Amino acid sequence: MSDMYDEPNGDTQAHEHRGKDAYEHERIFAALPPAHGRGFAQSWWGQAWLKALEDTALELAQLKAGRRLARAGAVGAVSVRPGRITAVVKDPDGTPHRSDVLLQRLSEDDWDHFLGMTVERAGHIATLLDREMPPHLVEDASAAGVELLPGIGDLEPRCDCEAWDHCGHTSALCYQVARLLDQDPFVLFLMRGRAERELLDELQVRSVTQAESEVMPTGQQEGALEGVDAGEAYAEGAILPPLPELPALPSEPGLPPALDTETEPAPGLDVTALEFLAARAAAEAHRMLAEALSPGHERQPVEGELTPDEDAVRLAVAAPAAVAERLSSAARRGRDGLALAVRAWEHGGPAALAVLEEEWAPPADALARARAALDAAWDDDERPRLRAARNRWTVVGGDAQLRQGSDGRWWPYRKERGRWAPAGPAAHDPATALAVVTGGE
Repeated sequence: MSDMYDEPNGDTQAHEHRGKDAYEHERIFAALPPAHGRGFAQSWWGQAWLKALEDTALELAQLKAGRRLARAGAVGAVSVRPGRITAVVKDPDGTPHRSDVLLQRLSEDDWDHFLGMTVERAGHIATLLDREMPPHLVEDASAAGVELLPGIGDLEPRCDCEAWDHCGHTSALCYQVARLLDQDPFVLFLMRGRAERELLDELQVRSVTQAESEVMPTGQQEGALEGVDAGEAYAEGAILPPLPELPALPSEPGLPPALDTETEPAPGLDVTALEFLAARAAAEAHRMLAEALSPGHERQPVEGELTPDEDAVRLAVAAPAAVAERLSSAARRGRDGLALAVRAWEHGGPAALAVLEEEWAPPADALARARAALDAAWDDDERPRLRAARNRWTVVGGDAQLRQGSDGRWWPYRKERGRWAPAGPAAHDPATALAVVTGGE
């Protein structure tokens, strides 16, 4: 078994080959911040890793010491390579210790079985690309004698403190690696002997090979294919069980997959912007799902598709500074113009953005109703004087303005540094909207 670790075994040439291979695929993870107030593993595969540690360690006190060190941020940068994880762990007094934990690498036969089973289910590959570990993949592999997750005794400690079992330092390293596994299950595959890019390339080759082998041979007639009679399939549909209830709405949007991999980004790819777009897509999907599950949603009108300009403003609402700068350039608004557009969007989405930018002439009957509503809202000697110009009514000598939208609602505006800026959400009554910027005076 020892020859599957990144350790000398008497065969110098073989060891040198393994050593080069291991360091070629090494990944270095920066030290993580302290883990106060949270568990070390949230995913089931991260918890399985910790179970292997806790079932192996003979001294509970050393596990507790390791948890304290890991929580305090005493574990430095973690090196992960085939067969080994390494880090410098500091004692409370600052004394550093090099700590290693060895994990047996899978043999070539094991990898052959594993890759063969994985390509049989496209869902497994999709789940892995989402940085999650498919439970059935682990179960299928285990049934074939390929153990992906470590078991009792599989995590072999090495530390320069010369402890004979897991010490506080190697325990702290394992607790820290559980956090890394939560973010990216490919860390486990690397420890077992395959780097992410290598693994995905092998899966792609096997997928293409399998697809080609399933193509119908030349000359085979379509009638020779096996299938189910359409009448039988229709009849069986009537006795199928009812569909399960819809799952509950998640409390918050999901986290997008981590983009911190050993593969360098393509030239010109802005990783920060891509991570932001993924997070916003998750948030937007959560919003749309919440609306779809709300009562009466089926009676609501279908939302129109956003224009590229509208979508740029939507994204700018929560964009970091660097991304907002790119959006302002793409939207050709400039920084100040984008800031006004974002304020409008926050008050009312596309409708508020249209009011910010569009001037149009309301019909005469709409203007008459608006004047009547304004006349009724104030006494004669208190009523503000308004100058109407198309759909914009401005308080004479003041810094307040009303703008009518195409849906008949009224939007309050206030003059700031010489520019009219959105001041609040829309109201159906123009007097109510005007009171937002005049204080009801």
